[in-house]
Amino acid sequence: MIHTPIAQELNAAIKKGNPHVLEMMSKLGRRIYFPKGILSQSAEARQKAYDKFNATIGIATEDLRTMCLPTVMSFLNEKKLRPSDSLTYASSFGIPGLRQLWREKLYEKNPSLTGKVVSLPVVTNGITHGISVFADLFLDPDDVAIFPDKMWGNNILALSVRGDAHIVQHPMFTHSGDFNLDAFEKTVRRQAETNYKVTVFLNFPNNPTGYTISESEGARITEILTATAEGGTNVVAVTDDAYFGLRYDETAIGESLFARLCDRHPRLLAVKLDGATKELFVWGLRVGFITYGARLDGEPVAFYDALERKTAGNIRGTISNASHLSQSIVKKSLQTPAIYAEREDKVAILKKRALKVKEVVKNPRYADAWDAYPFNSGYFMCLALKTVEAETLRVHLLDTCRVGLIATGKQDIRVAFSSVDEGNIPDLFDFIYKGIKELEAQS
Repeated sequence: MIHTPIAQELNAAIKKGNPHVLEMMSKLGRRIYFPKGILSQSAEARQKAYDKFNATIGIATEDLRTMCLPTVMSFLNEKKLRPSDSLTYASSFGIPGLRQLWREKLYEKNPSLTGKVVSLPVVTNGITHGISVFADLFLDPDDVAIFPDKMWGNNILALSVRGDAHIVQHPMFTHSGDFNLDAFEKTVRRQAETNYKVTVFLNFPNNPTGYTISESEGARITEILTATAEGGTNVVAVTDDAYFGLRYDETAIGESLFARLCDRHPRLLAVKLDGATKELFVWGLRVGFITYGARLDGEPVAFYDALERKTAGNIRGTISNASHLSQSIVKKSLQTPAIYAEREDKVAILKKRALKVKEVVKNPRYADAWDAYPFNSGYFMCLALKTVEAETLRVHLLDTCRVGLIATGKQDIRVAFSSVDEGNIPDLFDFIYKGIKELEAQS
């Protein structure tokens, strides 16, 4: 039973737009709301009260300007970022201008969104926080979350350890190196047979492998999830687009599956998690976004407003809001035309590294040591080791060669070529091969 009138109003708006989406929400998701307390009263005061008599929000002002310490502001250029753009609280929803701008960019980067209506993005403290917010709103204990067997380990903390969801995995690749559509379909169908809802995470470019699906693979994934919804199971499709746009091979799909999924069926909710973090190379600014897309009845404004308010309510109840300074930097950067050419220059550098890695790992002298998983995008690639265990090799290389890698499975080791200059790549893999041979000699 939901006793809070505000939550009841939001739930009614969601139910009117699409009752299946309300079914998909967790108990917390149905209970949560954005309070009409201090924050909403402060928003009204900003619109109507005289600045000199606005005694609502809990910040300090001086001569009608945001109070600040000169030492703090000395590290910022006040001509570009005023104290009011950097030191004050941001809304729990995020800066309105940034939210609007990010949605505009979604339509530019994803042509399949043309003519479709999605929510305004809500700003999160990076994509990791976005995953946690999603889990709070849509996953109850023992709800099923489907991933490939090559997945980012932090998902276990966010979904399974914190949220007690049941993570089910499927083999990511076939023996020929394609995305394993048969295993994906069988896993989704099997879970749909015994659950009223399945949540499917689609992370491309993938962490840890650096693989992005092809157009045909994306079309088939869309068909599988649509068919599952048509069969009567609620489907939540979460696109983790952390490394969106870092594509080095024309065979990789050029847009997010969110654009293909967001209006496919009333029982299919698409949730997009993305951010400036990797797209703009601003990892420490921690600016992420969560965006919703669904097939709706009637006017979408009230439906999406309710989902956005619930999302902001969750943020308000945990971290209050994401950094105003970080959001302002991202917003002003996106409004500066030069940034797009600058970004392409950096992507070109990463592409050259990726191509160099592809060349090096195929050297026949390494054939007895590893196979490389397919990769065509992102920051990473993975080696499947043939003769030694990944953790043993990781520790050995760190201790003997001062080479740092990540063991992601018993035989899998991740290489972040994003942080290795192109000229150092051949030596890096020589060190890895040398370490493998040293361990073989010890066994």
